[in-house]
Amino acid sequence: MFLVLVLVVVAVVVAAFGLTGHGASVLAARRARGPGAGPPLHALAAFAGAAALAVYAWGLLHVTGAVMESGGGASSAPAPPCRTPGHEERALHVVDQSVSFLPLGFVCETTGGDYTSDDVPGYVNPVTAVLALVAVASAVGAGYASEPRARAAAAGDRAPDAGEGTV
Repeated sequence: MFLVLVLVVVAVVVAAFGLTGHGASVLAARRARGPGAGPPLHALAAFAGAAALAVYAWGLLHVTGAVMESGGGASSAPAPPCRTPGHEERALHVVDQSVSFLPLGFVCETTGGDYTSDDVPGYVNPVTAVLALVAVASAVGAGYASEPRARAAAAGDRAPDAGEGTV
């Protein structure tokens, strides 16, 4: 599981850098930017998506640390991330642990139900969700803002030439 988490962290970080570069290239392309809100909203969607991925990667690093800590050896049962101060009696009933990707967390499975450890900072899941929603809303807004220009360009391409069709 550790290697899978490391691979996912690397993929998320690469995607975040890719979205940042895409957003910067959209803002830098002055010729493509017409009058309207389409390109700035497109760039905002890319930057918000990159920020959401960066915060999610930060949480994944915490989960990866929890998985490393519970890897086995002496004092590994119950898993150290499942031993939260003030809830020692809960840790006595831990039978397994797993990783939850949405919402992000290290899950301690007990005989009476599951609970999430405190390894992932509390702000990671809400901030990731808000930034992802901003990215989606901005992308939809960019599509709507760019639609009239795209329709005008398509209509201009289909206009027949003045000399076409004459003998």
